[in-house]
Amino acid sequence: MSTKKAIILLSGGLDSATVAAIARAEQYDCYSLSFDYGQRHRAELQASERVARHLGMREHKIIGLNLGSIGGSALTDERIAVPETPSQGIPVTYVPARNTVFLALALGWAEVVGAQDIFIGVNAVDYSGYPDCRPEFINAFEQLANLATKAGVEGQSFHIRTPLQYWTKAQIIQEGVKLGVDYRLTVSCYQADALGRACGKCDSCRLRAAGFAAAGVLDPTEYF
Repeated sequence: MSTKKAIILLSGGLDSATVAAIARAEQYDCYSLSFDYGQRHRAELQASERVARHLGMREHKIIGLNLGSIGGSALTDERIAVPETPSQGIPVTYVPARNTVFLALALGWAEVVGAQDIFIGVNAVDYSGYPDCRPEFINAFEQLANLATKAGVEGQSFHIRTPLQYWTKAQIIQEGVKLGVDYRLTVSCYQADALGRACGKCDSCRLRAAGFAAAGVLDPTEYF
């Protein structure tokens, strides 16, 4: 067991699985964290558990939230349709404050287990335009983490690790393959069915398919 620990935000998707593999390769003792936040389907949570087992996470935790109670996103409110064509601006699949909430809870668990690093799979290249994936947000949250915690005040610096920040989807997939990620275990679709099969039409599906094609890697995604 490594003496350095990390919290890994693990959604069950392609990016977070790759991030978990990177943290493992860097010899971290990894604690993965997922959220049942009122999303449209549970397939991604089942995927997160598969990925956590596959990559040998020290502990995998799923925390229940109810972001659906505030609504405002196609991912938490079934009255809002998931777009199946590209759109301009911040899409309706943006979940208000999601990464802020997720990182805050990851920070709390980091204090408890004595981890100084939190890994998150945000990306500013092949992504959907979400404001809480930008480097400015990550830098601001890292400052907050070191101001708002007992550990930070006592000199234990926290670092928000974003290894995929400037990678294309193809580069992410190529690195994951190199590190032994089994992408058959992952679910990226915003409206996957109960078996985890993808729609092939949403923004996340389009980015995933284009990434595999550009990487020259066979896409293992199953579609309904």
